[in-house]
Amino acid sequence: MADSARETAPDRFAIPDSLAVQGYGLRPEDDGDLPFLRALYATTRERELALLPWKAEQKAAFVDQQFDAQRYHYRKFFPNTAFDVIEYRGAPIGRLYVDVRATHIHLIDIALLPTFRGRGLGTALLKALQDVARARLMGVALFVDVHNPAQRLYRRLGFAGIGEPGVQIEMEWLPRGAAPRRTQLKTAW
Repeated sequence: MADSARETAPDRFAIPDSLAVQGYGLRPEDDGDLPFLRALYATTRERELALLPWKAEQKAAFVDQQFDAQRYHYRKFFPNTAFDVIEYRGAPIGRLYVDVRATHIHLIDIALLPTFRGRGLGTALLKALQDVARARLMGVALFVDVHNPAQRLYRRLGFAGIGEPGVQIEMEWLPRGAAPRRTQLKTAW
């Protein structure tokens, strides 16, 4: 986090009280979480891997390689990110990676175990991020794979695609009065 952002932004996103009273929490991930995080990541790739005629061992090796590559990439290119584990009653159920910057909140990643998807938890977390951003007159930016069904959720919450889609779509949500990130970046040069 840049020094100016560190002064105005908390180091970590706080779970909303409405979720905390239901037993949900956030905590920083650590190396002991790697088996859970690897298994969680595998659940996010199941749909696409089901289409491939690979053996189970090949799919597992591919997922391991992709997990390691993603983990390396996130830590190298987003070093100030809060890498948090989402918990329910003390048990890990997901991950939330948030990078608060000077002009926007970058949602690096959000993933939930399949049994916790479609229950409103992701919506509640995203709305809470939007509330934090709105209070600071900042946008929320993210990237989503073009075939990821979460796009529907993001669009329902007011995120719009920006730029040209490729393998991923860059999306942004802006509160009233906030300048688009691209405009802020152009004027900062």
